[in-house]
Amino acid sequence: MDATQCKMARVATGLGLRELAVLAGISANTISRLERGEELKPSTIAAIRAALEKAGVEFIDENGGGAGVRLSK
Repeated sequence: MDATQCKMARVATGLGLRELAVLAGISANTISRLERGEELKPSTIAAIRAALEKAGVEFIDENGGGAGVRLSK
């Protein structure tokens, strides 16, 4: 998951920074750092991704059209 995917996923689910931070068990500042493109620990990114997936996000890998996100049915 990269910075753009995180932001797209958060907006698609309607989660604010603080809400996602609570779901992921980290600080809102950490979410902001990721969305600015700063490097985070892999375990922190995994926690954010897991929280977004639990909220209904599917991450789409790079397939020639760029990485992305979509909401689960």
